[in-house]
Amino acid sequence: MDLSAPLDLFGRQAQFQRITQVLARDGDLLIAGVSGSGRRTLVRRAAQEVGARILEVDCIRVTHGQRFVQLLCESIDQTFQSPADRAVIQQWIKGDAAELFVLQDLGSGRQRLKPLQPASQKHLWRAFETLLNLPQVLAQSLGRRVVLILQSFPHIRSWDRNGAWETFLRREIKRQTQVSYVLVATIAETSTHPEETSNSLEIVQLFPLADDIVAAWVQEVLRVQGLTFDPRSQALELFLDAVQGHLGDASALVRRLQTVRSPDKLIRNCQVQQAVQELLADLSMVFESLLMLLPASQVQLLECLALDPTDKPQSREYIHKHCLARGGSLQGALTGLQHKGLIYEPEQGYRLALPLLALWIRQRLS
Repeated sequence: MDLSAPLDLFGRQAQFQRITQVLARDGDLLIAGVSGSGRRTLVRRAAQEVGARILEVDCIRVTHGQRFVQLLCESIDQTFQSPADRAVIQQWIKGDAAELFVLQDLGSGRQRLKPLQPASQKHLWRAFETLLNLPQVLAQSLGRRVVLILQSFPHIRSWDRNGAWETFLRREIKRQTQVSYVLVATIAETSTHPEETSNSLEIVQLFPLADDIVAAWVQEVLRVQGLTFDPRSQALELFLDAVQGHLGDASALVRRLQTVRSPDKLIRNCQVQQAVQELLADLSMVFESLLMLLPASQVQLLECLALDPTDKPQSREYIHKHCLARGGSLQGALTGLQHKGLIYEPEQGYRLALPLLALWIRQRLS
């Protein structure tokens, strides 16, 4: 175990090295994993390692094409603010985008890159095509690598019904040589688009960390804070059982443990249990809202898998035991939960991807 690694890369050093190598050669990649698995942390650290400028668009916030253009424009504007950057952008506007974008004067020498209100869908599409080429122009003119991170990339399909925007994006990924595209998605994306590797996208998948890695990580984090698990208790085992290799949940639980410390700075069973319950109480509204957004068939299946884990939810016995719908309805629920990053695929036994959500469901239904 390499305890010299930065704590936010703990257990992911191999993936970090691979991502860094891809970005160093201006490659493109799909990084797949569940929320809290460290996808964005790894990519941001790797981009900083190779000295790249980072652009980010959160596709969850993109509800239509105009919003995509607006958010990408804001990211470019925030990242490229030096006089040299502005000179390149001004030249780009004069040459290719005079009717599409403007550098708005905000006073005190400040400017903001802003899209003009599109007069038509054709105008909006031209703005999208033209803006997507700007990071390449900036990279070439400034001699700097650029990394464009598209978080929750598959979400654009919720409004891009005919796939025109996604198709163009994938074409640009192949064409642009000085911009590295990073698509951040759930594990399910690798099975939805198995042709990614032939499309010049390298795939990095993040699965739950092994218990020994999480144990080493949490003990090192607590050591820095002057805390330690009581070796005479089962506190560490309780911690590992609660987080199930999920680093995001582990980080949240560590922060909670730091608030329930004892005078002797030893963490015992009762403190882990208290921290878990307090954290679940804080997350309760988030989890309730999540379930309200899911179709009833997905909620039922999620509850069944939390209460009664199985690697064969399609089996006749499991369906009969939990009164699940058969055939396409069950498969649709499984696929939907996988695409939302709420359960893993068959290779991981259909386990819930968010351990604290599974624990909350069990307590809620008990």
